[in-house]
Amino acid sequence: MPPSTPAPPGLHTALASDEWFSACDPALQAELLRLARMRHLAPGESLFARGGEADGLCCVVAGALRIGTLNAEGNAALLAYLEPYQWFGEISLIDGRPRTHDAVADGPTQVLVVPREALLRWLDAHPAMWRELARLACRKLRVLFIAVEELAQLPLEERVWRRLQLVARGYGSRETPRRHIRLGQELLAQMLGVSRQSVNKALKTLEAGGRLRLRYGEIELLTPNENPGSPAPAGPARG
Repeated sequence: MPPSTPAPPGLHTALASDEWFSACDPALQAELLRLARMRHLAPGESLFARGGEADGLCCVVAGALRIGTLNAEGNAALLAYLEPYQWFGEISLIDGRPRTHDAVADGPTQVLVVPREALLRWLDAHPAMWRELARLACRKLRVLFIAVEELAQLPLEERVWRRLQLVARGYGSRETPRRHIRLGQELLAQMLGVSRQSVNKALKTLEAGGRLRLRYGEIELLTPNENPGSPAPAGPARG
């Protein structure tokens, strides 16, 4: 288990940049911060492993986490790349079953963890607050449905573009997307289940079309105003 410390004071403002947390009832916001512990991870260190016991609701507050697993052939599959201030772990919190994926630090990383048993006791006393956890789970389901549809229907260049937008929007957690994404091509290839060479080719096609710029160690997403001929980015799913 990674070492932990109490949540630092003044964290509430930063956490409120996440759409889910900012819309939560203030009582739940306060309780999450009261119960939370900060875990400090070294590069490559695991927060939890697939099949491990669910120990709480989590939020990245510094660095990044790779959420994925290894298939039967030993190849890495990356489900998500989580950055500040994205919440996760609600599935195991709700159903009590083991973790579905591995969570590994991509560089020095800090994660806020709200212990499961303590949070469940509070939720038992405030059952109306379960709706807030349901909202978080539903946000993830919407992202999953979009990704499955794109996999079946879109060419690789468009799938790469849409996945970059998802990362930029924090999988629906940010109203204003980030323009600069520090996501290596190998990790992007693992997300899409294709080779790094295929991703590199797709990125260069997108760059030639004026939709992004490739920089050392990062990808910059461009706006339609900067490139009038490029299509407008798709926003998060509604409905």
